[in-house]
Amino acid sequence: MTDWEIEGEELANCNCNLGCPCQFGVLPTDGTCEAAVLYKINKGHYGDTSLDGLTAAGVYKWPGAIHEGNGHMQLIIDPKADADQRAALQAIMTGADTEEMATMWFVFGAMCPNKHETIYAPVSIDLNIEDRIGKGVVEGVLDVAAEPIPNIVTGEPHRIGIALPNGFEFGFAEMAKGRTKTTGGDLELTKNTGTHAHLASLHLTGQGRVAA
Repeated sequence: MTDWEIEGEELANCNCNLGCPCQFGVLPTDGTCEAAVLYKINKGHYGDTSLDGLTAAGVYKWPGAIHEGNGHMQLIIDPKADADQRAALQAIMTGADTEEMATMWFVFGAMCPNKHETIYAPVSIDLNIEDRIGKGVVEGVLDVAAEPIPNIVTGEPHRIGIALPNGFEFGFAEMAKGRTKTTGGDLELTKNTGTHAHLASLHLTGQGRVAA
């Protein structure tokens, strides 16, 4: 198994209600899961291949809950990645060289037997985790935006976080309200407006999440 490690940030939006019941082991809001996730790698490697500064994304659709499987996924890798870096991200983001159930990428890969051809398109991500503000664009494919959840009475920003001490994705994430607009690719997301979003720091290896 090739040794790898990634430190970075993610911006995710799905079609569930704010907070996402899936984080609590509850079935998704409308019974399905549709999500876009963008990744900004600050520092990383796959064997001797550096992954520093790369960006990527994934679009995912399941007809039911994630753990029920039969999903579709399509990865997007920024073309600034060279051939070795592309192969590395492809392996990591499909769950290869990863212990069973150790990362969200392993789970996504295992639960998506329908893997669509990877797209190579510019991926830009700008986010402030603490402020719960994020914007991500995959040129010609999709754009994602996140903003603070408004207080139901005052409309002021309502700060909420989820801690998952044993999580395989993040240990803590800031909750937000988000939306995704798909404009290309094989998978269309039509339910992601004013729905769950989260912003989180990532530190992952083939053995799982590295605790802070």
